[in-house]
Amino acid sequence: MFLAVSIVCDDYFLPSLEIISECLGLSQDVAGATFMAAGSSAPELVTAFLGVFVTKGDIGISTILGSAIYNLLGICAACGLLSSVVSRLSCWPLFRDCLAYTISVAAVLAMISDNTIHWYESASLLLIYGCYILVLCFDIKINQYLMKKFSPCCTCFTKAMEANAEQQPLVGWREESGPLIHQQSRTDSGIFQDEQDYAQLSTSLHGLHEISEDHPSVFTMPEADMKRILWVLSLPIITLLYLTVPDCRRRFWRNWFMVTFLVSAAWISAITYVLVWMVTIVGETLGIPESVMGLTLLAAGTSVPDTVASVLVARKGNGDMAMSNIVGSNVFDMLCLGIPWFIKTAFMNMSGPIEVNSSGLTYTAISLVCSVVFILLAVHLNGWKIDKKLGAICLALYLVFTTLSILYELGIIGNNPTRVCGN
Repeated sequence: MFLAVSIVCDDYFLPSLEIISECLGLSQDVAGATFMAAGSSAPELVTAFLGVFVTKGDIGISTILGSAIYNLLGICAACGLLSSVVSRLSCWPLFRDCLAYTISVAAVLAMISDNTIHWYESASLLLIYGCYILVLCFDIKINQYLMKKFSPCCTCFTKAMEANAEQQPLVGWREESGPLIHQQSRTDSGIFQDEQDYAQLSTSLHGLHEISEDHPSVFTMPEADMKRILWVLSLPIITLLYLTVPDCRRRFWRNWFMVTFLVSAAWISAITYVLVWMVTIVGETLGIPESVMGLTLLAAGTSVPDTVASVLVARKGNGDMAMSNIVGSNVFDMLCLGIPWFIKTAFMNMSGPIEVNSSGLTYTAISLVCSVVFILLAVHLNGWKIDKKLGAICLALYLVFTTLSILYELGIIGNNPTRVCGN
């Protein structure tokens, strides 16, 4: 299942994301915070709908809030440790996404503090996400304004912007506009493009800008021995995906990129469902308590698409897209809670609010806010780049948070009673 998610992300999901970015003129960070976050967070959306309409329990809240720390620290650690490329980061995208995530977490915690969800509370969650998308639409102007305001007093803004501009120049600029590349490549981070002189932005994950040569078939056997073994083992998966998902990397299917995006997101959800099912069976077999399973194996299992997608783009040197996907996925997860809540309270069950269980919210809130602060502080102290040092720091912080959470859930620290499965 891990191999299947990797193949879907690498061969279908990320190429479709690139073409969407080209058509809309999205920058790396905006594409990572929107389409990439929405597609890789499809399992959380399915889980939230199941929790509200099928099981009528708190599975959606516990899954989304429980895996938030893994999304922030665990995936960042994977990007740093599993990538041999040092990726530069920009200050504004990371600060923007962390601020939006902190606001959305505070809103969710305020809503469920009284154990009930009303229609206007769920509608306000959708409104917060709408404001976040609106900020992304005018990201270029906001970015330029903040650079002018804070560059004199905060040198990290200027250094990160210049380093990122040198590392990731825009693809498709006209040769005579060469002097503008260094000045405009990072400030060009909005959805709407007013200038006619530069082409649509390409994240260049798979070299799709080279349209002159068609992409090789997925049935082409690799040359390396280890890759050949993996290719043979994954051949049934490759064949199934080839028959069900249009490969938009090939010229014939290039205009079908939205179909590729939606179908690959559906496959990611289905594969993650089986993956979480298998992880649950492993936990039951090993006798791991349910609460500890939710904090460790299940949290990592539901975030497999985010992990794979972020590591793949980090290996290409697209640090802003990787980080925006990490934090943007968490922001989208908050929306995943708002959509089913609003549908049920506004259209299906207008007589009363939704009942939820809000035990342990204080510890969850402190952990989430601290993880956001730590990730910002670690990136700043590391010189605004993703490397193995940052990966080691994030891994250490994640282990500390996970250990404290497990001790809290087991009742060793705090006053939280131990919850045994079946009681």
